[in-house]
Amino acid sequence: MGIIFLFLFIGIPLLEIVVLIEVGDQIGLWSTLGLIILTAVIGTWMLRYQGLATIANAQKQLNQGAVPAKEIFDGICLLAAGALLLTPGFVTDSIGFSLLIPPVRELLRNTLGKKIAAGLRNSQAHRYGSTAQGFQNNENNQPPYGKAGSWNRNDDTVIDGDFQDITENDHDKIK
Repeated sequence: MGIIFLFLFIGIPLLEIVVLIEVGDQIGLWSTLGLIILTAVIGTWMLRYQGLATIANAQKQLNQGAVPAKEIFDGICLLAAGALLLTPGFVTDSIGFSLLIPPVRELLRNTLGKKIAAGLRNSQAHRYGSTAQGFQNNENNQPPYGKAGSWNRNDDTVIDGDFQDITENDHDKIK
């Protein structure tokens, strides 16, 4: 995980600098700056259009009583795309523009969805124990952490009690 953050915070800016220098050598300083501004303007316009469409689709799903999971994921991708498009550089702009393409988001959603589902299955296996094919760990087929008790009492016993608040005011409770 540390290597990923190292790449994100050191590798990508270094790559952006190299690409900006190379593009600047090829087309000139002012053309490079103009291209950076142009990609930011076009990206912002596309982001606004797709963002409004995503919000409308999410509202439609909510009105039908469905969870707008696809729209939520698309919104997260569009948020990331906006941040990447506003960051000066051609590498981040390329990634940002790719997140604006619906088939790319769908591919990303399917890939991440499978990984998340696999991770949830693994975490549930660890949470509920690793018994073979659903068999219990003991002979009595009891749950591994004991049997759940009843909240209802079987007798008519009444338990009476008194209490006394010993704090002087609410400010003393915080300390």
